Amino acid sequence: MFIIELTYQKPLAEVDQQLAAHNAYLDRNYAAGNFLLSGRKEPRDGGIILAAVPSRAELEAIYHQDPFYQHQIAQYRIVEFHPSKAAPSLQALINA
Repeated sequence: MFIIELTYQKPLAEVDQQLAAHNAYLDRNYAAGNFLLSGRKEPRDGGIILAAVPSRAELEAIYHQDPFYQHQIAQYRIVEFHPSKAAPSLQALINA
């Protein structure tokens, strides 16, 4: 599992110009089962995505399709982790 931390590198006006395309990218990856959670950070200087993909290489191929990446809107920080505990409602994520 991976945490993707996006940090905006451009003004919010440029972020907002790409927001619809970024949301479509997120929707495609939710439908494909790649993303589990996402949302903006507070203060609004980026966002977080929780991803469940087999490898870092696959994750890199996925986030390179993000309009925020393609237009250099955001910088990406990737953290790989292996979940070992979860709330009962999220236990299926560990068992998958």
